[in-house]
Amino acid sequence: MLLERVGPLGRRPLRVAQLPDPRPSAGEIAIEVDACGVCRTDLHIAEGEVGARLPVVLGHQVVGRVVERGAGADRFRLGELVGVGWLSRTDETCPFCRSGRENLCAQAVFTGRDRDGGFAERMTAPESAAHLLPAGFTARQAAPLLCAGIIGYRTLRLSGARPGSRLGLFGFGASAHLVLQVARHEGCEVYVFTRDERHRELAREMGAAWAGATAEDPGVPLDAAALFAPAGEVVPIALGRLDRGATLAVNAIHMTPIPALDYEKLYGERVIRSVMNSTRRDAEEFLELARRIPIRAQIELFDLEEANEALLRIERGEVRGAAVLQIRPGSVDPDEQPPRPVSRLETETEER
Repeated sequence: MLLERVGPLGRRPLRVAQLPDPRPSAGEIAIEVDACGVCRTDLHIAEGEVGARLPVVLGHQVVGRVVERGAGADRFRLGELVGVGWLSRTDETCPFCRSGRENLCAQAVFTGRDRDGGFAERMTAPESAAHLLPAGFTARQAAPLLCAGIIGYRTLRLSGARPGSRLGLFGFGASAHLVLQVARHEGCEVYVFTRDERHRELAREMGAAWAGATAEDPGVPLDAAALFAPAGEVVPIALGRLDRGATLAVNAIHMTPIPALDYEKLYGERVIRSVMNSTRRDAEEFLELARRIPIRAQIELFDLEEANEALLRIERGEVRGAAVLQIRPGSVDPDEQPPRPVSRLETETEER
């Protein structure tokens, strides 16, 4: 599903295209795609709110099998099921990369924006950008973990939420419904603010202590909060719910203008901080956590040719949980993979 020019989603900017099979360069793998999650970032790119290389194949929550390896690519076996997320490559030499903050690298390359992504039957990726998936997840279940889950995990950490914290989630889509599961596992009370009653019902079903409309008062101050809606007008509302010393982490690659703030809502050492991308370490930590909890995504399935419809439903707030394109409906469960050695994260932890 190729994006050749940006435009309103009502014009269905993605079109079916037949392209030659991409071949992996040195250090890359070719992947036969089983499933790909649909993200709000894909929507922003399609409508021109986030710049991208054109033409481009969107999609950065990709699950599929390794079918070819470029020169020097030996991290994965042929036939192995892997996941690819938003961060594709960094320069590895800038101060941000050298200090463990590769998410801030100015030369970073992103899947489905700067290089073709997973709204396709086949794609390539640097093997360093691919991840083994947790056992027990189907390809369709694993797909939302690769962006919605990983960036949600980073957002939760940057919010400063701790066990026993009262955590507010503003907006309740693909990312927030995964964050709720992590937060509850870690002992937080979760308060969900969203305009749609169907989303509030899902939040309650998943164990939220309270769920109400965006401007509704839950009756208690929040120790931490995360904003997932790309709506600047929600920022002062969220700030007004924070206790002293609390942080609002804003997870949005694009947002409508934030209105003038009443300083009294910020006073009391409250903090607003943005969330920009994620690191490969975030991915490994989250995927291991997803296995242990275990996290389960609420998904709505679409065929590849329905990618425009999936984006429209996300824009309208009609998807309950996460939207996933099933490229090959008969995908195999990761449990069928043979055991692998410990991950890079596990090795680094043992060394420390």
